Amino acid sequence: MLETQRLFLVPSTMEMLHAAVEQDWPTLSRLLGGVDFAEGWTHFPEAILWMRDRLQDEPGETMWWNYLIIHREDARLVGSCGFKGPPEPNGSVEIGYEIADAYQGQGLATESARALTEWAVRQSGVKNVVACTLAEENASVRILRKLGYQFVCEKIDIEDGSIWEFSLAVG
Repeated sequence: MLETQRLFLVPSTMEMLHAAVEQDWPTLSRLLGGVDFAEGWTHFPEAILWMRDRLQDEPGETMWWNYLIIHREDARLVGSCGFKGPPEPNGSVEIGYEIADAYQGQGLATESARALTEWAVRQSGVKNVVACTLAEENASVRILRKLGYQFVCEKIDIEDGSIWEFSLAVG
């Protein structure tokens, strides 16, 4: 588990991801210690499904996939974050994050992205951390710049269209 001032980032187990995919909220709450759920805690349920399926193939890589973001004070699941898998052979690892609408604008996405980034750079073999956003000035771009990420390029993603890639070199 990764901890920040206001958050717990809980690495998702197969059981947690399965409960989230099946929308079995009582089971997911129990697995997370009795938390409740912010409305719209995930904007990308298909990503939860994808991560569950990937973790089935690589059960030893729990720390390199999905984390559920628990707001400490509210004892509420407010988002998810994580990596798109372990580092690539070139040492690159990609992060992503999302926060429920009611909890946006409070610095929680920054806190989550910072925790992921700091954890990643301490891992053997990681040479840079990458993040992608929609190709527009938005909150995610501001978060990445605040954390020291540099714009790399604009590219086309099959699902999202035009996106911007940012990178933070390690070391």
